[in-house]
Amino acid sequence: MSPSAQPQNAHAELGSAREPPTLILTTLLNLAHGIDHLFLLIFASAVSAIAQDFGFSKWEDLMPYGTWAFLMFGLGSIPCGRLGDLWGRRQMMLIFFFGMGVAAVGCACAQTVLQMTVGLTLIGTFASIYHPIGIPMLLERSTNAGATIGLNGLAGNLGVALVAILTGFLIKYLGWRAAFGVPALLSVVCGGVFYWVCPKETEPPAKRIGGAKVQLTSRMLTKALAVMTAAAASSSVLFNVSTNGNAQLISERFTGMIEDPSTLGLLLAVVYTVSSFAQVVVGHLISRFPLKPFFLLMVVAQIPTLIFASMAQGWWLLFCLLLLMIFIFGAVPFTDVLISRYVDDRLRSRVAGMRLGISLGLSSLGVWALGPVVKSLGFANGLLILALFSITTACILTLLPSAKDELLPH
Repeated sequence: MSPSAQPQNAHAELGSAREPPTLILTTLLNLAHGIDHLFLLIFASAVSAIAQDFGFSKWEDLMPYGTWAFLMFGLGSIPCGRLGDLWGRRQMMLIFFFGMGVAAVGCACAQTVLQMTVGLTLIGTFASIYHPIGIPMLLERSTNAGATIGLNGLAGNLGVALVAILTGFLIKYLGWRAAFGVPALLSVVCGGVFYWVCPKETEPPAKRIGGAKVQLTSRMLTKALAVMTAAAASSSVLFNVSTNGNAQLISERFTGMIEDPSTLGLLLAVVYTVSSFAQVVVGHLISRFPLKPFFLLMVVAQIPTLIFASMAQGWWLLFCLLLLMIFIFGAVPFTDVLISRYVDDRLRSRVAGMRLGISLGLSSLGVWALGPVVKSLGFANGLLILALFSITTACILTLLPSAKDELLPH
């Protein structure tokens, strides 16, 4: 080997060593989605045990204190999206992993309702980082947005499934504080691995050269973003209320049949796990069918399912919940696909942050109302109210641009 060739080869080896391990990085970004949803639902899954420990006679009276987490989950998305585009997405994801761990430890150590509320608010604040940052990071490396978002949605919903079973078992054997502590350790470990494998960004996304995949006129783009935000706000109420209330709903409707919290958690986990695969299927089908009618189909199917669930008991309720969560989870990828389709990556985090800030901020009211509504009206009437939200979402979606409104690809 010549002296001149040796440094070149050494440099090539160094460059190869610095190539980002895409599979590991993609796995971590998907795992982060699961962590995001898992942490947000620990309180709802453990609320009965926490209420008893804090001296509340009913879980419904403690549930509204979790509202602050979902309020910050929405409102925090706005500054997080801006920081992601203008400062850097890697830095924001590191804050996500370590911040979630610290906030969950705070909840695990809470001795009063005020301390728990502060801890939950911090969880919601750090959780707001993921959607406007993690999903655009995944799409940077993706050639098939629908499939990427579908797989990412599966990971997020498996986090929802895991919290149902993990929290039940941890409460049964270690107490509700461990339900916060164990996931906190997982998040910190993932943060350490992410720091190691994710390459530093040479420049923030806002300074890169890019362009939208499909162009709309300025007027149609504004209309599309407004419709997406309004539809997301309505559908987010259904998503947040159902995932926060299902544990208590299934406990009520299985009274006298199954009352062990770990067994009920396992049943709910099965529902979430099976229905989570709907996002993978939808993600692969999105590129084959027109977006607007496909999205409408997933939303309209929720309406009769909610009506049947309002009347069902026992195993019939479980079947209705399975169908309902298939349609709820199946509708989730559409908004992110629309953003990836119409919005330039250089400002994608900011657009996603604004959309999430408005929709999730408004939908947090549904989490606040869950306890009082169930206490005064019962789950049956609560589910019928949710059916009205699905009807509202379907009406809003009729205003989405059609394929004929799209200009030639950029």
